[in-house]
Amino acid sequence: MKAPNPLDTLLAEGELIRATSPTGNDLAFHHSLLCSLALPRRPVPNREFLRRAGEGWLHVQAGALDLGDGPVLQPLPYGAVPRLALIWISTIARRSKSRDVFIGRSAAEFLEMLGFDKQGHRYCTLRRQLHALAACRMQLGFRGRTINESVIKRIDAWLPGTYSQRSAWPGSLLLDADFFDELVRHSVPLDARALHSLRGSALALDVYVWLAHRLHRLNHRPLWLPWHTLKGQFGHEYVGKHGLGDFCTSFKLGLNKVLMVYPEARVCVQRGGIELRQSPPPVPTRTWLPVKAISPIPQEAA
Repeated sequence: MKAPNPLDTLLAEGELIRATSPTGNDLAFHHSLLCSLALPRRPVPNREFLRRAGEGWLHVQAGALDLGDGPVLQPLPYGAVPRLALIWISTIARRSKSRDVFIGRSAAEFLEMLGFDKQGHRYCTLRRQLHALAACRMQLGFRGRTINESVIKRIDAWLPGTYSQRSAWPGSLLLDADFFDELVRHSVPLDARALHSLRGSALALDVYVWLAHRLHRLNHRPLWLPWHTLKGQFGHEYVGKHGLGDFCTSFKLGLNKVLMVYPEARVCVQRGGIELRQSPPPVPTRTWLPVKAISPIPQEAA
């Protein structure tokens, strides 16, 4: 049987999003500062990472995690998985109004929440990236102010099982109090259907959450952004003589995917950059206020 064309699938999902407004359980939430300042998209050989966006910056430092026999150094989180994990952890916290976040009865349930299938390699990626995300420390700065963030305050390591044991899925984690308070005050509503559609591209996810946060805040004058500015925010990994050109190609491909699942976005690619115009957010305000109308993830026993 011929595999479905990913572009056809994305078009169909975009048509569904265009035709039907998101309902309560289609909603997701992300920290507003992290909508413009994202995690690395590719592996970073160093133990720290710096990203800038205008006057803002994000510094991520790799940490250590106790895996049952003392501390083990973790890499920096990167790619689509930790992005989606962080969004869904934040979403569950907003829905439940609690720092104590239930992340599913099993890794398979959490993978399904993120929109991924349950192939074996997914579990390895999820374990590695969830541990890296839990161990890392973040600093965010803007106009002279520095915010030190420890997103996850406590997590039990996901320990692999033996032949006679199942692996120990953590089941829950505790968010840092300051991060949770900031999340409650400054979260950005997203359409979970769009996140699932874009799950295969970290760059497309970054562009989507950025536009979701940015477009409806513009005034009626268009905003022009040249390619070198966009590369500084989104393209740190594109280096060398052809870095800018390679970034432009990748960004356009990612943007095209985003516009399929965010049809209200008024973004025009022009020679030398892109133009943004004021647009409705992907989730109308009336849909997500009050948050108590949204159901938390079910916690009944397996």
